[in-house]
Amino acid sequence: MKYLKICKGKFIERPNRFVALVEIDGKRQRAHVKNTGRCRELLLPGAEVYLEDFEGRMGSRKMRYSLIGVKKGHLLINMDSQAPNQVVKEALTSGKLALPGMEKLSFVKGEKTYGSSRLDFYVEDETGQKAFVEVKGVTLEEEGIAAFPDAPTERGVRHIEELAHAGEEGFLVYILFVIQMKGISAFRPNDRTHPQFGQALRKAREKRVNILAYDCIVAEDSLELADPVRVEL
Repeated sequence: MKYLKICKGKFIERPNRFVALVEIDGKRQRAHVKNTGRCRELLLPGAEVYLEDFEGRMGSRKMRYSLIGVKKGHLLINMDSQAPNQVVKEALTSGKLALPGMEKLSFVKGEKTYGSSRLDFYVEDETGQKAFVEVKGVTLEEEGIAAFPDAPTERGVRHIEELAHAGEEGFLVYILFVIQMKGISAFRPNDRTHPQFGQALRKAREKRVNILAYDCIVAEDSLELADPVRVEL
């Protein structure tokens, strides 16, 4: 996926989860934060950030800028929470992302309701096999290990439980962690922050939920799903 117009700035502070104050070309600006997670280890005062500039195409927007990326040491991290679903859709429809147990996909539909949850993708392959795919974007990194979540997520636990139930009803089921950076050696559930999520993930694996993790090629103006990353549960 590509962003149309990107500029660079410095992070100042985050008054609330939707708004960041940044410095762009020496001027203090407000920017929409496209990630409602905590991101405390990313959004530090003085951090180099990347913003999409909507000048000339504001529409109903209130803020000209959206914060979509940040530098953390040598890592460039995309923190746009809408981006993982977009890159997964691109990879599924192009055939770049092969789902274990499925042949070439013939149908891809976003946001399919199952039970009490709205899962990210419903897909079918050429043999008629049906599957659900739930996508989780990952921005948390520590010493080369990516982890999810960065804040407790009861919704995430519910999604895992719904996937496991769908698997019992004959669907193939996948949870795909999209690590929004390169240079990661493994993925782990963040038991320190939300032990129940890790427990649900391990229980889901026992019920044949496919747990996948992929990293991304991140540029200032683009994001692309890249390579499988080892999952450590």
